[in-house]
Amino acid sequence: MVEKDSAIVCRKKLTKQEVAKFRSAVTKDYYFQMYYDDLPFWGFLGKVEKDKNDPSEERYYLFKHLHFEILYNKDRVIEINAKADPNAVVDLTEDKEVEVEFMYTVRWKETNIPFENRMEKYSQSSSQPHHLEIHWFSIINSCVTVLLLTGFLATILMRVLKNDFVKYAHDEEAADDQEETGWKYIHGDVFRYPKYKSLFAAALGSGTQLFALALFIFILALVGVFYPYNRGALFTALVVIYALTSGIAGYTASSFYHQLEGSNWVRNLLLTGCLFLIVLIWSLVTSPLLVLGGIAGKNSKAEFQAPVRTTKYPREIPPLPWYRKTIPQMAMAGFLPFSAIYIELYYIFASVWGHRIYTIYSILFIVFIILLIVTAFITVALTYFQLAAEDHEWWWRSFLCGGSTGVFIYGYCLYYYYERSDMSGFMQTSFFFGYMACICYGFFLMLGMIGFRAALFFVRHIYRSIKCE
Repeated sequence: MVEKDSAIVCRKKLTKQEVAKFRSAVTKDYYFQMYYDDLPFWGFLGKVEKDKNDPSEERYYLFKHLHFEILYNKDRVIEINAKADPNAVVDLTEDKEVEVEFMYTVRWKETNIPFENRMEKYSQSSSQPHHLEIHWFSIINSCVTVLLLTGFLATILMRVLKNDFVKYAHDEEAADDQEETGWKYIHGDVFRYPKYKSLFAAALGSGTQLFALALFIFILALVGVFYPYNRGALFTALVVIYALTSGIAGYTASSFYHQLEGSNWVRNLLLTGCLFLIVLIWSLVTSPLLVLGGIAGKNSKAEFQAPVRTTKYPREIPPLPWYRKTIPQMAMAGFLPFSAIYIELYYIFASVWGHRIYTIYSILFIVFIILLIVTAFITVALTYFQLAAEDHEWWWRSFLCGGSTGVFIYGYCLYYYYERSDMSGFMQTSFFFGYMACICYGFFLMLGMIGFRAALFFVRHIYRSIKCE
């Protein structure tokens, strides 16, 4: 409530190098971002103008006086705006030392806007018609992708399966010396446990934990717990909920590892905790919950449900064309889910790495559900084609195909960094790509779990529908 008029913040003597850096920042339209009572506000560092004496030349100026206007209702801050004084500038055109006196002015104004509505100003930018049109276009585009994929599965895949069932029923009545081909004849190998089953169970546990984390965050966002401009609350919730959901990772990993007849469950738990962790909270919160969940999973009486018996020796996998290998399959599996979400990715990146505020959590949740559905459907389709080619090593393949969307998102990071952002230098580059690597790796684990679960459900269903010796 104290007004200031041209109060001096500090006096600074800028060196030639600092003048050059500020000039570069002004040229690239750098802006600052500040927070006051969790309210963000922005302003440019300076301006570029034509030289009055020589219009072909440009002069660069640094703002040195900021005017703050703060609106309040009783004892609560409602709104804050900041603008630079266009006349209080420092000339940065030449590389020479400059004395700068930074100042600020504060004006307080009373308003009738209630405290509960102070976020509407920030949500309006996301709710403007042209933004909503693009958001809804993104959802319609994604829904069309889902419908096309669903139609593909319903008409093609189910018809092929029906023909398979008729063919195999006919083969049982025909001569026994007929050559065996197709997915039915690998029934003795399709439920053979995968290689590196401890790592597989750990990845499944971590993916399940991250999926639970995403659901909890969406629930909190949809009920209005997070202010869109209070990023600290969101990041705090991410860390706390990640720590508290560690029991889910421990239970899922140990339970599935136990179903795969694994014996070293302690090593499996350590592997689960190390796949995706935050070191500072790992020893205090994550480890105890991880162990408790692991003990519960180890002692669970669940057994792996395989509708057919696994043979003693594995069946030889026939030679496969290049497009049926793991990498091409991952490329096909990741492209469709990514195409369903890439429009929304721009707004998320602009919010996380830019100055935009993201508030439409309901649309984001719909896109998230679409992502899960498309991932599950495409993984099921590719798993069927893999089994039809008599390749019974589908466990890791389904996980990798489901998680491959995370690789595509990281590829989008490269595009965003070089084409949409103006970041440069070691610090910005390492910060951006380091954080995005962690996030995309989390998506890889979560969507890999979704892909495997969908494929497992599908494989169990089709082998339960046939008669096997």
